[in-house]
Amino acid sequence: MKMGNQSIVSEFLLLGLPIEPDQRDLFYALFLAMYLTTVLGNLLIILLIHWDSHLHTPMYFFLSNLSFSDLCFSSVMMPELLQNMQSQVPSIPYSGCLTQMYFFLLFADLESFLLVAMAYDRYVAICFPLHYTTIMSPKLCFSLVALSWVLTTFHALLHTLLMARLCFCADNVIPHFFCDMSALLKLSCSDTRVNELVIYFMGGLILVIPFLLIITSYARILFSILKVPSSGGIRKAFSTCGSHLSVVSLFYGTVIALYLCPSDNNSTVKETVMSMMYTVVTPMLNPFIYSLRNRDMKGTLGRVFCKKIFFLLI
Repeated sequence: MKMGNQSIVSEFLLLGLPIEPDQRDLFYALFLAMYLTTVLGNLLIILLIHWDSHLHTPMYFFLSNLSFSDLCFSSVMMPELLQNMQSQVPSIPYSGCLTQMYFFLLFADLESFLLVAMAYDRYVAICFPLHYTTIMSPKLCFSLVALSWVLTTFHALLHTLLMARLCFCADNVIPHFFCDMSALLKLSCSDTRVNELVIYFMGGLILVIPFLLIITSYARILFSILKVPSSGGIRKAFSTCGSHLSVVSLFYGTVIALYLCPSDNNSTVKETVMSMMYTVVTPMLNPFIYSLRNRDMKGTLGRVFCKKIFFLLI
């Protein structure tokens, strides 16, 4: 397509990961294994919570939604990445790039809001145990998840529409493994000041505020448990908050550093590695940290396998 003396981009070339050609097959197998682990782990969590009525509680309701979000979040990019690793020309159509960006923002934001809901659930359970059932009613849980979907859909659609109004001229090479919003802005030959302003403003609402709410919730949990002068209370505090906060820090730390506190010293390789941490590693680790290490989940898993073996032997 041409407009005046400028050619309008109809597709983008994804440079992918900075991997040597002789190591491409090794990394392909590694990323394929990570993706399959992510899919199977999160799918297992969803099915176990659905099958066991003992897990039909607010905490596991949020966990099942988080697993669904992680499953979709990883599936937005990983199949395209794996396909491009085997392709001689790793291209993606313009419309496909915007679609990928939309769903990337949707499920990344959804994970952010779900982490807030989970932190609030743990805060109520530990700090107000006698009122937990009353406060965390089914109506409130469904409302929190529904509100998360509405807000994330609006946010993703806003950025996608703002990106769609920009023009992309001669340069169509994205030095990334997916259609990253900041990388696309650098390629645009239009004025991107409105996009950048919205990124900083909405980023503060979507990322920083939820992050502060999570930190506040777990800080109050910690203070509440430390009021009990016992080593058991301290161990409970670390077991409740430690693993959750590690994933929260990994997810929010890399996202905030990349999009809200960008540095001119960040190389393309460094930004790619940081992106891999929250797009690939975090969705893979969440089933282990939030669920598979949980006693109730392991008990449910054992009962399900025992039933399957029993029926096979009959």
